[in-house]
Amino acid sequence: METSPLFARTFDFLSWLLPRTQSFPRPQRFGVTQRLQNAALDFQELIVEADTARGAARREFLRQADAALNKVRLYLRLCREWQWLTPGQYQHAAQMVAEIGRLLGGWIKTVGA
Repeated sequence: METSPLFARTFDFLSWLLPRTQSFPRPQRFGVTQRLQNAALDFQELIVEADTARGAARREFLRQADAALNKVRLYLRLCREWQWLTPGQYQHAAQMVAEIGRLLGGWIKTVGA
């Protein structure tokens, strides 16, 4: 699990994202910021759970992980729109999430979800 590129890229993304959210506007820390953090952390937890599950349970965890990643994408776009992320930061985050999405998609295909 820990050597899988998906787990490594997700860890790298979280390590990059979570410190960035500390500079977001204070009034939003319990709104959009918290939702972004939760979606990203939920994604990580779901892929860990999928790794230990088998059969239909694995497919369900992967489906939920895909939904969580879509939420991350949405919240990142909002953060860019509201200028909480610079264009360069958004581009970096979007590239990381796109790679994570490709890795997740490959896993989903292998289990037939």
